[in-house]
Amino acid sequence: MNAEIITIGDEILIGQIVDTNSQFIGTELNKIGVSVYQITSIQDEEQHILNALQEAQGRADIVIITGGLGPTKDDITKKTIAKYFKDEAWTDYPEVYENIKRLFKRVNHPVNDVQKYQAILPSKATLLPNRFGTAPGMWFYEDSTVFVSMPGVPYEMKGLMEYEVLPRIQEQFQLPHIMHKTIITYGQGESVIAERIETWENELPDFIKLAYLPSFGKVRLRLSAKGTNKQLMEDALAERIAALQLLIPEIITGLGDEETIEKAVGKLLANKGKTLCTAESLTGGQIASTLVSVPGASAYFKGGFVTYTAQMKEDLLGVDTAVIEKNSVVSEPVAAQMAVNAREKTNADYAISVTGNAGPTTDNNDKSVGVVFIGLATKSGVKVQEFNFGQPRHKVINRTVNKSLEILQEEILKNN
Repeated sequence: MNAEIITIGDEILIGQIVDTNSQFIGTELNKIGVSVYQITSIQDEEQHILNALQEAQGRADIVIITGGLGPTKDDITKKTIAKYFKDEAWTDYPEVYENIKRLFKRVNHPVNDVQKYQAILPSKATLLPNRFGTAPGMWFYEDSTVFVSMPGVPYEMKGLMEYEVLPRIQEQFQLPHIMHKTIITYGQGESVIAERIETWENELPDFIKLAYLPSFGKVRLRLSAKGTNKQLMEDALAERIAALQLLIPEIITGLGDEETIEKAVGKLLANKGKTLCTAESLTGGQIASTLVSVPGASAYFKGGFVTYTAQMKEDLLGVDTAVIEKNSVVSEPVAAQMAVNAREKTNADYAISVTGNAGPTTDNNDKSVGVVFIGLATKSGVKVQEFNFGQPRHKVINRTVNKSLEILQEEILKNN
């Protein structure tokens, strides 16, 4: 089974709101075995809506529509869908109107004639009661295609999906199983990984597909299986993941989208009873923020220094003024002193330091934009690595955060 999602509203097209509805709908459909093949966003204009419905019917078994069901003149979805199905008769639903009156009574708001319009639906529509709002959903079935129209308000749409739409789809169609397993890797780009696992990838069974999902400093490898034999799919996925872990063990941090590197590092520190502190410049505390986003981080994270200027590096961390004047703040010696002094001040087992040029300017030093020094101090000494993360600014900062945690993870595992 495949589906298409159509979102209606000028506010989406002009960037006034973000289309989170499609993300939610796609996720929920996938869970029950329905694949989303296309997502289309269109404006509140009759002909655009009619064209989108016709095109979607030619591609999909299920067409999910959100938006344009309000009571005002700019919401034309209901009338346009009725026109698409050549439905000139309308049905009045007293129970919908009673629900509208109950909702308005709660907020001491009078019901007007405009609101009454929401209780009238095209005669070919099956009513989908809206527990959380005034506009009901509509279910149409024509020429083997299901059309579902829901309000664009996210919490109303989610309620309709949960209580009305998903159960009806599962009841009407015999659906396959769809499974996804995600392997999180850090430290190597997708092209390098692809080369390393080429033979493994070529030997995947036909019902398992691999997708590379790169982002700052990490690549997620998503395995997707689709079929009718659930046990066969589960066994095959487990077997292929086990084989992959033997191929690239040093860059895999965990399984599942929730197993981030900060969680992996936190587990390592907690299990070993070790502690960590940070000394940050260009990242402005983002490494510390990332670490403490993990529940239980207080067991291993002692705290951090944000020393954005040379003066703060001197005053808070005791970095030697002469070292800064000789080498500039973006340098290996400064990164080394930041890490060593931070570890000594907090008595932590590990200290991460970062200093560099995130851009757009270079702040009176001879290093180009994108150059970053990352230091890691332990009881046995300090190591500093130089990187060039290029541009733009947000890319440099995010890659610095990820690379810092990757370096820390490697150090902890090395001493395992």
